[in-house]
Amino acid sequence: MTYVRNYGTPDLFVTFTCNPEWPEIKAELLTGQRSFDRHDIISRVFHLKMKKFIKLFTKDEIFGKVKCYMASVEWQKRGLPHCHLLFWLERKIQPDEIDSFIVAELPNQQNDPKLYDIVTKNMVHGP
Repeated sequence: MTYVRNYGTPDLFVTFTCNPEWPEIKAELLTGQRSFDRHDIISRVFHLKMKKFIKLFTKDEIFGKVKCYMASVEWQKRGLPHCHLLFWLERKIQPDEIDSFIVAELPNQQNDPKLYDIVTKNMVHGP
């Protein structure tokens, strides 16, 4: 509540989720091991990637200058961490700018087959 009192409501709510298929995790597993067997590797790789992700917002300013941010890391039942992030921006995002930040469409399979495969494998759920 202190953040809201001092900086107003947050501008962005972002969830960063661990992917057990990350090559950095797979490379450190011994033969026969699954990522779920090595919480130490998952934790280290997740923490490094989360720091890099936060740097994209704070240092690289991909959405503009960040006043402050707050992060909360949680572990899911199946053993994978995820992080909820709140970002306060210097320049507030206006309602007519939302569509330039949020895109809910599949990448073009012909133009970028690798990105299409990643998105359909990890982000599309269904029967």
